[in-house]
Amino acid sequence: MFGKIGAPELILILAIALVIFGPSKLPEIGKSLGRAIGEFKNHANKISKDIETDDVAENKEEKKEIKK
Repeated sequence: MFGKIGAPELILILAIALVIFGPSKLPEIGKSLGRAIGEFKNHANKISKDIETDDVAENKEEKKEIKK
């Protein structure tokens, strides 16, 4: 769905945003959006690391049980 957004569509979206919000608000909106995406990415990475850590711990426990 979103993978097919090309340059003309992106230009149209930016033009509409410029008309709606005005040139003074666009940098603030962009900065806020960038921060939100960055925070989401950081939290997603932390969750991935936690899952990997849990998987490693489970594998160690399984190996100990097999040795017994």
